[in-house]
Amino acid sequence: MTYATNKRARFDYEILETVEAGLMLSGQEVKSIRNGGAKLLGSFVTFHNNAAFLLNCHISKYRYAGKLENYVPDRSRKLLLTQKQIAYLEGKSHEAGLTIIPLSIYTKGPYLKVEIGVARGKKKFDKREKIKKREVQRERLRYLKNG
Repeated sequence: MTYATNKRARFDYEILETVEAGLMLSGQEVKSIRNGGAKLLGSFVTFHNNAAFLLNCHISKYRYAGKLENYVPDRSRKLLLTQKQIAYLEGKSHEAGLTIIPLSIYTKGPYLKVEIGVARGKKKFDKREKIKKREVQRERLRYLKNG
């Protein structure tokens, strides 16, 4: 089941490849995500000391948790990847024009996973072209439906 998606990611970026990663969370954050309290808009992945971190991912405080002092919803969270994957993604992030962004948070068995993608930013004319193709496809379907 998918709990959060980054809807702007596929519009603003061309996704070249995707990788699945685990996410290091506290117990109340897991419950909050399962209740729909996660937002990926504007989040990205960085690398420090041979570790990957998810930044700007907003996970709201779990409503039924007790007093949580000093809880920061936008804190950086560690991604669980192999050293080989980290080295590969870090190399890709240093290439010109490429960035690493999260695409969705979902479950795989009892675990929460994050799908991250290696992406290249789209230009404005690319976005317009995509919108134009979508409109033409809608017109074509409307014409076939109405006969």
